[in-house]
Amino acid sequence: METSESFKVKRNLTALVEFSRVVNESLDLNFILNNVLFTCMGKFLATRGLIALKINGGFQLKSSKGISEELQKKFPKVSLNGDLLEDKSLQSFLAESKLQAVEKINSSDKCLGFICLGEKLNQTPYSEDDREFLKTILNISATAIQNSEVLDELTRVNRKLDSRIQRLSSLFELSKEFGLVNESTKVAKLLVYSVIGQFLVYKFAVVTFEDDEMKILESKISRQDLEKIFKEYNLINLNTPLDKEEIQKKFPELDKQKIELAIPMQIQGKTKGLILLGKRINNQAYKRDDVEFISSVASLAIISLENHRLFLEELEKQKMEEELEIARDIQKKLLPQTIPSFSHFDIAAANLSSRQVGGDYYDLITLDDKSFCISIADVVGKGVPAALLMANLQAFLKIICKQGMKLSEATGLINDLVSENITDGKFITFFWAVLNNEDVTIEYVNAGHNLPLLIRNGEIRKLDKGGMILGVMKTLTPYESELIKLEKDDVILLFTDGISEAKNTKDEEFSDGRLEKLVLELSGLTAPEILTSIKKEVQNFAYGTIQSDDITLMVIKVK
Repeated sequence: METSESFKVKRNLTALVEFSRVVNESLDLNFILNNVLFTCMGKFLATRGLIALKINGGFQLKSSKGISEELQKKFPKVSLNGDLLEDKSLQSFLAESKLQAVEKINSSDKCLGFICLGEKLNQTPYSEDDREFLKTILNISATAIQNSEVLDELTRVNRKLDSRIQRLSSLFELSKEFGLVNESTKVAKLLVYSVIGQFLVYKFAVVTFEDDEMKILESKISRQDLEKIFKEYNLINLNTPLDKEEIQKKFPELDKQKIELAIPMQIQGKTKGLILLGKRINNQAYKRDDVEFISSVASLAIISLENHRLFLEELEKQKMEEELEIARDIQKKLLPQTIPSFSHFDIAAANLSSRQVGGDYYDLITLDDKSFCISIADVVGKGVPAALLMANLQAFLKIICKQGMKLSEATGLINDLVSENITDGKFITFFWAVLNNEDVTIEYVNAGHNLPLLIRNGEIRKLDKGGMILGVMKTLTPYESELIKLEKDDVILLFTDGISEAKNTKDEEFSDGRLEKLVLELSGLTAPEILTSIKKEVQNFAYGTIQSDDITLMVIKVK
């Protein structure tokens, strides 16, 4: 006769075989989970139970018996990295739900989820044999669960793939069409026809944003109504599609126009336009795939529009660059082409212009057989306006410096003339001097310019006598001049802030201090050698950066 133990084993094996046959005959996940739960609860006479599966990195409750909806809503976020029973949130849930046994559902390579069973009807605890049998059931179940999940994923992917292929085919054809048109009106019509033809929309509007201004390309909504809508709502910052429900809640003016979908047209995350679509003729709602397709078509359209705009901008930019190049050439010709030679002075000067038309200026004007005038200036700002101011200053200077006026009075006159011809916010820093080749002297006036340096016997003296910068207001307080007797080997350095404010890749400035230290070290060289060395040092310092300002430099050494 069979013993009770062998009979029990035989019965368990029979049950396992039958359970395996049932769960593996179906690929329906709900059917599998319900059978697993019913089998486990029936085997152990459990009063309640649940199964949670791993989905998208978390665990979701997929099947339960004997657990109220209120408790189901409290199902916690569970981590399966460690021991399940060490998870405090799960422990709390198990206690409240009166669940005692917990086991993972493992496949060969990963954890699929876990099962929880409540107390037995006979109130006995779960034995080791019970847990081993439960693990066996779960091992059999894991294959069926995994097969079901794989099938569901394949089905979902295939459906999505078919839809994607169809949409990609349409988008490919549309992309070719958009690539062939280069006018905003034609792009808008192609966009409208492709969307209307696909979704049978009877009310629509296509607008773009240029410099925060709305431009209507195509519309079945009146301009007055559209302007009211865009005045009411800041739709230029819309970066996600709006469906019918959102429009009804947040945008009543759009809802009044029977608009059911709003799609932003974006480039690199910035909204450049908007598509507004009304109700479909067949009364069908817009689905998620519809929104994705319309968004893709909108992207093609806005890229085509943006490419056309950029093309026109590039043409305008090229034209402007050509004009600026001409302006730079003219500006260069305003600077001295040669430096005269003097018996007591060795002079070198240079101007390194940035890519823009700048306002730096220097000049050397011979007054008579024994004296000459030097000047350096920096017009605030860049571009053609700065260049025009510089040209005006040069014209004033060439006329006035030959009138025999005192330097201080002449500076006041230059300031008055500049003030009459300057626009608000513009001004000129200016330094000029008269050098006497016979007496070896320099008389100067500094109108707010970077302080020129006089290097003598290893010490620096800054030429700071003068007055306010040019162009702020007419002269009220006379400018002050200073006369200095020069000595052999004296060095005078004139420069603009393009040198002291030159920046390196760490955004550090070259600085006045570095320039002063450098010129002290170089003072024993000739004027051209000093000039070349300073230029090289500044260029090495700023290597790897774009020159943002003109660099102008003049070196005078007393022989």
